[in-house]
Amino acid sequence: MLEQSKRHAFISSLVGVPHLVVCVNKMDLVDFSEKRFEEIADEFRDFAAKLDIGDITFIPMSALNGDNVVERSERTPWYEGPPLLYHLEHVTVASDRNLVDVRFPVQWVIRPMSDEHHDYRAYAGQVARRGAPPRRRRGGAPSGERSRIAAIDTYEGEVEAAFPPMSVALRLEDDIDVSRGDLISRSGNRPAAARDVEAMVCWMSEEPLREGERLMLKHTSRWAEATVESIRYRVDVETLHRDQDARSLELNDIARVHLRASSPLNVDDYRRNRATGSFVLVDETTNETVGAG
Repeated sequence: MLEQSKRHAFISSLVGVPHLVVCVNKMDLVDFSEKRFEEIADEFRDFAAKLDIGDITFIPMSALNGDNVVERSERTPWYEGPPLLYHLEHVTVASDRNLVDVRFPVQWVIRPMSDEHHDYRAYAGQVARRGAPPRRRRGGAPSGERSRIAAIDTYEGEVEAAFPPMSVALRLEDDIDVSRGDLISRSGNRPAAARDVEAMVCWMSEEPLREGERLMLKHTSRWAEATVESIRYRVDVETLHRDQDARSLELNDIARVHLRASSPLNVDDYRRNRATGSFVLVDETTNETVGAG
């Protein structure tokens, strides 16, 4: 098992993938040995036991000749599971959506200012978590102002409720100053507004990341400048050891980083809400995406 497989497993654990499919390829090089297959599977299980991973399915394969890719291979009579394609098409994936927290990042403010829609004002975006029926829920702007949802519009017309991942436009009963990058939520259930955040970051640039650097941070529909205050520790993906002396990150390094944003971000823990718990880092001079957190 190579470092790349361990890295992929670690990243899958970080982003909450509930079910891993591990394809043990090139089985033709070991004459489709069941013993060798089980040795590799056991090695992977030992590593995955240190991660937050649920189910793991192991499939012996030889992509060269299509063994256990689309159809069961006669050269692995000891393997009783399905081929890869069948498994991917039939695996049961339970929904892990958060149906409690209402999160609606505003992507655009719609003001046609036409004769037909002279007073129309709506806030467009994609529902990040469970939506709300009109005229029932209260919406909370980052400023703390309250209103009720007057209507939910779609391209096909008005609807009674919106759910992820629907793209809709909300009309509020009150005239509130809401703009792109703001977030509408239940008044009694808001995300935390924070300038200082700590997150696991996967560095994706060949240029190293060092403490004190400034980057652009894209969170939901909001942009902010962010300073790397400190690198708490870097994870050795081979051993999962935490290197607390690390002061820079190289390409593909994964680390816990303390960031300070130029303006408050409306954040949730990633396990609670993937949309408001994740972000990307962008180099403002090259516009290159250099990290994900």
